[in-house]
Amino acid sequence: MSQPPRLIQFLVFPAVNMLDLSGPLRVFATANELLAFAGQAAAYDVTVIAAQAPLLSCEGLEFNPLPLPDVQSPCDTLLVIGGQGVGAACRDGALPRWIGQRAPVARRLVSICNGAFLLAAAGLLDGRRAVTHWSRCEALARRFPLVRVEPDSIFVNDGPIWTSAGVTAGIDLALALVEEDLGHELALEIARYLVVFLKRPGGQAQFSVPLFLQHRAGGFAQLHAWITEHVAQDLSVAVLAQRMGMSERSFLRHYREQTGTTPAKAVERIRVEAARQLLDETPWPLKRIALRCGLGSEATFRRAFQRVFGINAQDYRQRFSSRDEAKAQVL
Repeated sequence: MSQPPRLIQFLVFPAVNMLDLSGPLRVFATANELLAFAGQAAAYDVTVIAAQAPLLSCEGLEFNPLPLPDVQSPCDTLLVIGGQGVGAACRDGALPRWIGQRAPVARRLVSICNGAFLLAAAGLLDGRRAVTHWSRCEALARRFPLVRVEPDSIFVNDGPIWTSAGVTAGIDLALALVEEDLGHELALEIARYLVVFLKRPGGQAQFSVPLFLQHRAGGFAQLHAWITEHVAQDLSVAVLAQRMGMSERSFLRHYREQTGTTPAKAVERIRVEAARQLLDETPWPLKRIALRCGLGSEATFRRAFQRVFGINAQDYRQRFSSRDEAKAQVL
């Protein structure tokens, strides 16, 4: 006999962020739909719950979640959604208390974006690794010093508790939950069906490399664009300083002051990002990609890729490449 569907509850509050809710919700709904297409029973029973109804999202959408269930009623996974109203929900105290009472019943506890503040307010993140939206990581660490905040990750799994970065990262986390429950193939098929080309690993940085450098560019944005177009060339400090019309010493000082990193680290990130794109778009061997992107040997490429993306380059290609069936889905 097939197993009964897992009860997945999405906890919301006034001024919740609808993308934090709808993205993960769509992942679980799509899992059920794909299973139905294959003639299989639904894997999930999904509900949206709140302490009050109706309520308004921060986008102004009114909707009617179900009432909070009894804290002792069965629950597989409780997902606490984020939004502008999370501060008020934490200050009220009632919702953190309810979450704390509900926690022992649930197999998994999950937060999306700044929903992590509610888990922390309930005392559930003390001594655990966690993440939230990059703009709120510092505030989370300051307000809850017992939480081990990992600001660069898309999502973090520490025992039965999962936390994610902002908005679309909730989709990545939901895909990881489905993969844990039902296997890699179905999770990848959901990603393809939703036209999410890459099912990103949790350790990948919240910022893509271009966004990371744009965020910190200062007066070096044009230099970064030039580096991106010339990754296979000599990108030593001497070459970059000459490009900027500076002495090497002045270039190093101004670059670090304006970007918070070194030219060598920035060049490595740009080269590895270029290599990641080739992993996704071509069948080239790693050695050829390394040479094309100025990374030298295959061993150097492997080490740099692991440093930047937190995953082995070959594993990335095997698990997340979108160059074959995934692209065919949308052609």
